[in-house]
This record gives sequence, C-alpha cells and structure tokens, in this order.
Amino acid sequence: MKAVVLEKPSTANELAIQEVPIPKVMPGWILVKIKAVGINRSEIFTRQGDSPSVKLPRIIGIECAGEIEDPSDSPLQKGQRVVSLMGGLGREFDGSYAEYALIPSSQVYPIDNDMDWVELAAIPEIYYTAYGSLFDTLWLKRGETLLIRGGSSSVGLAALQLAKSVGATVISTTRNTNKLEFLKQYGADFVLLDDETLSEQLFSLFPNGVNKVLELVGTVTLKHSLKLLSHHGVLCMSGILGGEWVLENFEPMMDIPSGTYFTQFDSGVNFKEKLLVELFNHIEQHKIKVSIAKVFSFDEIHKAHQLMESNAANGKIVVVN
Repeated sequence: MKAVVLEKPSTANELAIQEVPIPKVMPGWILVKIKAVGINRSEIFTRQGDSPSVKLPRIIGIECAGEIEDPSDSPLQKGQRVVSLMGGLGREFDGSYAEYALIPSSQVYPIDNDMDWVELAAIPEIYYTAYGSLFDTLWLKRGETLLIRGGSSSVGLAALQLAKSVGATVISTTRNTNKLEFLKQYGADFVLLDDETLSEQLFSLFPNGVNKVLELVGTVTLKHSLKLLSHHGVLCMSGILGGEWVLENFEPMMDIPSGTYFTQFDSGVNFKEKLLVELFNHIEQHKIKVSIAKVFSFDEIHKAHQLMESNAANGKIVVVN
C-alpha cells in the first residue's frame, strides 16, 4: 500500500510516499481502508520534530474517514463507514497517511449518514474539539458572549458555527488583517484584530468582559485572555496555535482573576463517543455546512502541509485517497 512514512524531521517538500506492507490484522484491531483524512496542526509539529513522544519512523495522521476492510473480532461489518481520531493514532502507532490503517477497535466509530468522504473527513478532530470545548467544558448557552482567540483557525471557524447555532454572541480574533472581513462574512458578531489594543477593543464593546473564552492560541496569550473574562466567566484552553506548550512564570493566585475559572479540553484524553454522536446529530439538526478550505489528492500531501503552514486556509484541509 502507499503510505507517508516519516523517517526524520522534515520539511513539507520532503514528505514522500512509499510502498509498505498492508498491516496484518490482529485481535482487538480493525483494518480500515482510508478514504479521506483531515490535515491537522499537530501533524505539522510532528513532521517538524516538535512532538518528542512520537518515535520515528512513523506513519503520521491523527484522524480519518473510511470503510471497514477487515473487522477482525469486532461487531462491525466489512464496508461499514467509520471515522477514527486521536487515541494514539499516528503517534503511538501508525496513522492515517496511508491507504490502510490498523486501528484499535475501541476507537473506530461507525457513522450512519450519507455525507461525502471529504465532508466527513473534515469533521472528526476539529468539530469534536470545538463541540467538546463549547458544550462539555464551557457549558456555552444561548445569549452568552464567547470570545474565540484564534478565530480564523479551522477549530475557531468550527466553534463559530457551533456557537452561533445555539444563539451565542461570538467575538472572533485574528492577527491577520486580511481575515477580518472573512470572519464577519462567516458569521462572527464582532471581529477584533489581535494586537496590543485587543483589551481596549473588547472592553469598549463589553465593559464587564465576556462570559466565555475559547483559547486556541495557547500559552502565549493565556494570561491576557483570562483578564478579558467577566465575573464568573470561564476560559477553556483547547489549542496551541502559538506553538508553545509550556507556560513559564504562571502564578495561579495572580494570573487567574478572582471569581473566574480556567479549564481545558483535550480531544485525545478521555475521548467520549457520546460527544461524537451528539456532534453529528447537532450538525444535522442545525444544518451546519462544514467548512472546507481545499482538497488535495494523496500524491499532493506535501502541498496540503504547505497550505497549512502558510496560515492561508480558511477552513479544513482534506486529502483524499
């Protein structure tokens, strides 16, 4: 089968397709024929050598949409439509940048809908992260104000759609002046340029701060974002677009304003299949159109990485087999 095997840290142009054996099925694992995969920022980090827990060589790719090729000893059936994400996929064991992937049966989830493969592949990681952050962690409700820090990212756009679907007021930020108008057209109630005047811009609109913050930039803006919360406001950190995993000189008693709350959502830890089911039901119920930036063929996967690194994509980047 064709696969992208990461032998060492590399540039996007160095991603190469190899011929490798199709994985052998074993008890407790399912062979999935990959139809399409979504490209994720964490895969860029891994390719660049910034994921020290990932041992090379490795077929990367943390999510996929496809069909059951061999159900092994699971109750699933050959040909059944499924998705998979996280749980070690593409990190602890070989992932989805391939024609087939061998995945633990506990993290292969059947999907009962007629979405095309591109749309289906665009949902699992970004929409699950956005949905879990907003509704399982932030408990976002109709009428509340939500600040999305990193609003033009793929997760930020998904969160914007989901938040608007329940009647929240959404303030999206971006550091790119070229994306201000795009975010307005995409549905944000307010769009703010993420520069040194962000506090002034926000408090001119909401003098008491915002109810909820979805922090996608990460540690580099975390302490500032906490200061934008209203009394009893909640911040959920769900991304590290800023590229820094560790926050130095963090003093909880000083940096978390009294009467506010700081939490996080991680799609790879304690995955909840119930949330995934709820997510697909929510998308169908609210007729949410999944945002696709661009679709590439498997042979063009290096171009998909280049587009992700350029920060020019407005939506999910998908690669199809």
